[in-house]
Amino acid sequence: MSARDEILERMRRALADASAAPPVPREYRRSLDPGTDVVATLVDRLVDYKANVHYGVEAIAAALDGAARVAVPADLPAAWRLGPAEFAEDRGLTTAELDGMDAVLTGCAAAVAVSGTIMLDAGAAQGRRALTLVPDHHVVVVRRDQIWGHLAEALPRLDPAAPQTWISGPSATSDIELQRVEGVHGPRRLDVVILDRQGLD
Repeated sequence: MSARDEILERMRRALADASAAPPVPREYRRSLDPGTDVVATLVDRLVDYKANVHYGVEAIAAALDGAARVAVPADLPAAWRLGPAEFAEDRGLTTAELDGMDAVLTGCAAAVAVSGTIMLDAGAAQGRRALTLVPDHHVVVVRRDQIWGHLAEALPRLDPAAPQTWISGPSATSDIELQRVEGVHGPRRLDVVILDRQGLD
């Protein structure tokens, strides 16, 4: 018997006489109040998290802020590749190559207004996780129809079998002596471009 099997068997024996689990209350909120401006709520949270917010497809070039080399998913829409930057499609870029990029430009799967969270699930225009975690500057495009008020509304839009990245502002931690340090677990700069109509503002 392997160590794993032995541990599982001990757990089964320990739980053999356990009573059934009580029902879990499900009365928590699943949406925001009707009439809530989800875009304004999302922007408020993003700004509070020290992210930069832009509007309209033309703002992508400004969000890239002079970056010379920008990594992008291979399926990123051509209409989003704006500005003088060289756009390098991720077709297996190494970690060192990603680290040498000035920025990364992607789309997203969904955004949650109440928490200011942007969600990626490796779907269309998002690329793999390393693409968005290694470069120091992430520019992410969020369409208006991808913004949901509450987490319960956004979750069904994600692929549950795919690796997911949830972003709430630039990477930061205060674990060490309660001093905020940015860029520890991902990009230290986050720019969010909000589009009004299906990605073509």
